[in-house]
Amino acid sequence: MTSAEPTRRTGVSGSRRPVAPAAPPGLADSARRLAEGTTTSAALVGAALSRIEASRSTLNAFRHLRADAALAEAAEADRRLAAGERLPLLGVPVAVKDDTDVAGMPTHFGCDGALPPATADSEAVRRLRAAGAVVVGKTNACELGQWAFTEGPAFGVTRNPWNTGHTPGGSSGGSAAAVAAGLVPAALGSDGAGSIRIPAAWTHLVGVKPQRGRLSVHPYGDAFHGLTVNGPLARTVADAALLLDAAAGPHPADPHRPPAVDASAAARRDPGRLRIGLALRPPLTLTRTAPHPEVARAVTALAETLARLGHHVEEARPRYGLIGLAFVPRATAGIAELAGAHPEPGLLDPRTRSALRTGTRLGGRVVRAARARERHQHRRIGAFFEQGRPRSGGGAGDGQGFDVLLTPTTASPPPRTGACDDLSAWRTDLAMTAACPYAWPWNVLGWPGVNVPAGFTRDGLPVGAQLLGPARSEALLLSLAAQLEADLRWYEHRPPGFGTSPPGTAAGR
Repeated sequence: MTSAEPTRRTGVSGSRRPVAPAAPPGLADSARRLAEGTTTSAALVGAALSRIEASRSTLNAFRHLRADAALAEAAEADRRLAAGERLPLLGVPVAVKDDTDVAGMPTHFGCDGALPPATADSEAVRRLRAAGAVVVGKTNACELGQWAFTEGPAFGVTRNPWNTGHTPGGSSGGSAAAVAAGLVPAALGSDGAGSIRIPAAWTHLVGVKPQRGRLSVHPYGDAFHGLTVNGPLARTVADAALLLDAAAGPHPADPHRPPAVDASAAARRDPGRLRIGLALRPPLTLTRTAPHPEVARAVTALAETLARLGHHVEEARPRYGLIGLAFVPRATAGIAELAGAHPEPGLLDPRTRSALRTGTRLGGRVVRAARARERHQHRRIGAFFEQGRPRSGGGAGDGQGFDVLLTPTTASPPPRTGACDDLSAWRTDLAMTAACPYAWPWNVLGWPGVNVPAGFTRDGLPVGAQLLGPARSEALLLSLAAQLEADLRWYEHRPPGFGTSPPGTAAGR
């Protein structure tokens, strides 16, 4: 298919989306234009702030803006650029999720109530600023990151730019909506049970959950008892890698310090011929979830693309075991710690107060026992990658020695907004587990994963697939994601506000 043709095939069999016209530049493109002097930071930041304000009534992606401060920082960036200074993100606007400290702003993390402003930047924000980035604001997140939607009485409903009747996911839903709609070129999110990968899947983005410790979560230490990491959301692999490189690195007090990786260089490398296991069956949950037929078709089509690109792909059954028993105590204890520190607990969602009670009961010895199981889980699930390991492809049948695991990111397309409004804590958790059973085991393990766009449903809703690897495998996963992106060119497809047809129209099929 030539570049003059108006449409391009995506990962869903039979789905076609129109190629969008020119739109706001991405992260790497913004940095390049600034370095070349073809635009200014004041222009990029001002345009981002204007887009954010214009989208408040439709998307509601941001909790707080730094309009005056960001414009002042943009003017300073332009002076530094004019003087010949060059940094990876000098003058580029970005956003961060509202669980991340930005000096002078409260960190509400989806909660209601009056909270004091942070006195210092988190380590990841400090590093972004050191790379020259201009933080324009903080994006919405559901209360304490608990759910795969971004809604709450403190800030309202954050909506999916592909269809505003649906959620962008959570808990990094504000960051995902902002990037997918082109409000900012990239944003920082966090992932404790899929909270980067799920909204990336449901908004047609690249979302990277790095190795535990790759991006510092300081000042929060071992966040959610090791489950939560920070990571980028972007429209392209190169943009995600650039933001990852800019924000990566430890704080002196961090307990986890993986060896450094050059993500941007990895995104430019050929991954080689890999052995990839396709697992449509999720880990054991109480919901007995199976993937929605359109999700299964999309991920299977992506597997077929990988095979066409020369990789050996076969069905696989990772030995997850009862890994959920290690997840629940750590997650609920983390919620309990944050909820217990809230100055006005009566303002918290009743479901949060229920999690506070559960997490208090499961804290201490139960959490320590769950953490102690992690080494055994590394050995059991690591066997999927390590035994035999025929790097040149190998044959089917031995069930081990894979380089990458490919799974759906979610079991369902993005739900409608308000779908969980009247549910109890237990039923909300069941609904979230049924929709999103695939992501959280990698949080228990602390290993990296990358969501890649897998196409669209027949109604025009985005779905995604996970590329999962063993410890410290970001470079391999990013190389593979970049190879897929070069073939599928998912970045050419944008939500309706950028000139594409509304979801579900004939042009979108």
